[in-house]
Amino acid sequence: MEQRMNPYKNAPDAYRAMQGLQSYVSECGLEPSLQELVKIRASQLNGCAFCLAMHVRDARKKGESDERMHLLNAWREAPIYTARERAALAWTEAVTKLEHGHVPDEVYAAARREFSEKELVDLTLCVIVINGWNRISVAFQVTPQTDSPKVV
Repeated sequence: MEQRMNPYKNAPDAYRAMQGLQSYVSECGLEPSLQELVKIRASQLNGCAFCLAMHVRDARKKGESDERMHLLNAWREAPIYTARERAALAWTEAVTKLEHGHVPDEVYAAARREFSEKELVDLTLCVIVINGWNRISVAFQVTPQTDSPKVV
């Protein structure tokens, strides 16, 4: 797949606006490791290779294990995530996959048990911003930066 265009070069003000929201989320106080798990899971759901490659790399640098990243697709069955992480992952999926309706009450209740009101707003913004980056990258087929050689 070939990149269609560089959306950030063609709309730098929009990129700066997205980066502003990203900066807020990055500094909001939610654990960086939790944020990376959320970014990886949303990127898996959205099929965003660019963001998956970036956030797996970022999570690894922050000490996340390969095992936990590999098992994110099956987090409900894997006993290696905390209750807080599970609530965040369920919230991420519900907010990302709105085509099935509203966020279920049980997902909200689980999130409220683990997150304060401000933290839940911040978690929601984390999901929103990664979904935005995913959609831009998927729409314009932004090429992922990988360590493996490109196969032609």
